[in-house]
Amino acid sequence: MKMLITEEHTNGSKIAYFSMEIGLRDEIPTFSGGLGILAGDTIKSGADLNLPLVAVTLIYHKGYFKQDIDDQGRQIELPAQWEPSEIMHTVPEKTTVIIEGRTVYIQAWVYFVKSPKGGEVPVLFLDTNLQENSEEDRSLTDYLYGGDDNYRIKQEVVLGIGGVKILKILGFQIKKYHMNEGHAAFLTLELLHQLKNNLNDVWDESYIWDFEAVKELCVFTTHTPVEAGHDKFSYDLYRNVIGDYFPENVIHDLAGNDHLNMTLLALNLSNDVNGVAKKHGEVSQNMFPGYKINSITNGVHSYTWTCDSFKKLFDKHIPGWANEPELFVRTDLIPPDEIWNAHSEAKKILIDYVNSTNNLKMDHETLTIGFARRFATYKRASLLFNDIERLEGIASGKIQVIFAGKAHPKDEGGKKLIEDIFAYSENLKGKIKIAFVNNYNMETAMKIVSGVDVWLNNPIRPLEASGTSGMKAAHNGVLNFSVLDGWWIEGHIEGDTGWSIGPESTETVPDDNANKIDTDDLYNKLEQIIIPTFYQNRDKWVKMMKSAIGKNAYFFNTHRMMLRYVTEAYI
Repeated sequence: MKMLITEEHTNGSKIAYFSMEIGLRDEIPTFSGGLGILAGDTIKSGADLNLPLVAVTLIYHKGYFKQDIDDQGRQIELPAQWEPSEIMHTVPEKTTVIIEGRTVYIQAWVYFVKSPKGGEVPVLFLDTNLQENSEEDRSLTDYLYGGDDNYRIKQEVVLGIGGVKILKILGFQIKKYHMNEGHAAFLTLELLHQLKNNLNDVWDESYIWDFEAVKELCVFTTHTPVEAGHDKFSYDLYRNVIGDYFPENVIHDLAGNDHLNMTLLALNLSNDVNGVAKKHGEVSQNMFPGYKINSITNGVHSYTWTCDSFKKLFDKHIPGWANEPELFVRTDLIPPDEIWNAHSEAKKILIDYVNSTNNLKMDHETLTIGFARRFATYKRASLLFNDIERLEGIASGKIQVIFAGKAHPKDEGGKKLIEDIFAYSENLKGKIKIAFVNNYNMETAMKIVSGVDVWLNNPIRPLEASGTSGMKAAHNGVLNFSVLDGWWIEGHIEGDTGWSIGPESTETVPDDNANKIDTDDLYNKLEQIIIPTFYQNRDKWVKMMKSAIGKNAYFFNTHRMMLRYVTEAYI
């Protein structure tokens, strides 16, 4: 049945959630990694909690990219072609934005995220691939994070300005606009325009823009402590693309004098600003002194990221867990053998899948370590191999390692890391089995986060904003072995919910000596604690698995996160 946006969907005040990427399912490849999956999990919890939410993103006809890897570990990027009409439908209404002096038409596809609890959230996917537009403008919604700054700023005009306009045309009454990262910050300029137009004011040099009214409408979540992650555009580019849409002298005051900084624009026009973990809030405050930046620690959607064997286990012992994740505190009541059997079932699914893709012949009994995430250099995917000779002495025949992840097509350093993993796999053949799972997506992520025994995460401190993959692992009783950064500072209890790598996080900028310190600690704990516990003290291991669920999954979920947004930012 074709679902349309009806008066029932637009009735009452809504929260408009804007995100450059949203990850709901693999068949809708409009996400690249953690930011998009978080957005999808946020929307799913919004539906479960029956929150008055509507979401806005872009359609990306060719997705992010489909990853292929050759025999040397070189990443090959292929278009992730898909057909939106098989999954969603368009709304008849259209809006326009002006780009480089041209009128660009925008239409929205709509997909409804429905909860078994009865809630429903419409997600609008904006599309410029329309007959009315030029070939150049039709391609603006082809690729996620594709092209150059010129392509990116045009996409952000479509998302921010076009998104606000399409919501108004469709009849949504918006109480708050939540910007998930700075990509959508142009929405603030459209809100300023609409306030002016409502007053029928003429724009001249004497006009006083109502910044305070827009600030009351806007919530901003910043996700990156990495300077390069904050979008900045030259004012020459701004003038060329946006023209006289908004006075440049005012933009300088809001977004910076040297470059148009989208994060600054969002900061200056939002009353509620937050980082995504306590530590990240501190780091963001250090990056942008003078602004009040709170923190609301991320979570994951519990039902989505719990594997089938643990779903059955939780249904049996903790009924209601999916919509009340706080009930995970009762995990300790589950018999240890049932915990281990559920994990063994998930591990078998993963190992059998990995073995079907290569000839490594991984086995079901060996301690299996997982590392799967975006391949950016600061995440240090190859830290485990910093001292090959020592690693061999510690772990030959005792561990096997599974990697997965995509490097951005323009990130040569990230691509080189994938090649390095392949080289280490070859060098350690016969000693440590190392697999790389191709084309990391939600389906493979579910297999890996639930099927490994240990989840490894070792970014350079303090560059991990949150790190939601470790939360997914915890939902499946998988133990985290991570540097103390992002969420793990809050979730870590040494020897209880997992283990730390390196010292406590006191930095607000990276430490050049971190590699050696962290490598030594990683090897020491692997040799002296993790490997012996796994093979010689199963009772201790299962007790820790229970702690990971009962103390981490209990808290680090998007139900808890969304309730905090409601009480601290939306109301």
